[in-house]
Amino acid sequence: MPAFLTLFHHLSGLFFPHTCAACGSANLVPDAGICPQCLATLPVTGYLHEPGNPVEEIFWGRITLQHAAACCFFAKKSRIQHALHQVKYHFRGDAAIHLGEWMGHQLSASAWFSSIDLLLPMPLHPKRQSERGYNQAELLCRGISAVTKLQQLPNALVRKSATRSQTHQHRHERWENMQGVFGIADPGPLANRHILLIDDVVTTGATLEAMGEQLLKIPGLTLSICCFAYTVKH
Repeated sequence: MPAFLTLFHHLSGLFFPHTCAACGSANLVPDAGICPQCLATLPVTGYLHEPGNPVEEIFWGRITLQHAAACCFFAKKSRIQHALHQVKYHFRGDAAIHLGEWMGHQLSASAWFSSIDLLLPMPLHPKRQSERGYNQAELLCRGISAVTKLQQLPNALVRKSATRSQTHQHRHERWENMQGVFGIADPGPLANRHILLIDDVVTTGATLEAMGEQLLKIPGLTLSICCFAYTVKH
């Protein structure tokens, strides 16, 4: 590495230290976003190997899915919440890609993943994506793709309108909030394919359901869903 780049690297590390997006540790390799300890202690759900798991149950009677799962459990004030907050609001795209790579290994070990043809990230509204600098679901897909070599189609889905925050809404309110929000830019590459729709967190499933309704209008398309985390209802 040239001397000036080495100096820049050290100075940027002084003012903008590269730390784990989950716990803040500096125990990271240069391109990682999550430290080894946090990756090793992620609260894995096991749902990728469990037919009829609680994430699949969310969608029963709502949309027809081949499989649905989330890789780990989401809890408030947890390292997972901190990591996702860093991804969404503090430009830690590196952490999203790293978590996607972790998801890729988890998915590769599941029996049904070999039937997937394409990865589709849940789209953000263009204004929100411009503010954030990226779509975190697309970065998760990028990480999954790097491990599994499956193609992702980041521009196949469109978000036609922005939605208000759903944090304090009940399931029916969230469903109403998502009506008419999504569209398909080009259905051709999706026809007769088994699609895996990717998002960061699933709670009520209203957003995923609204997108799934549009996708399932495409001839021959079969749909599965995988999210990084699942919010357990109490």
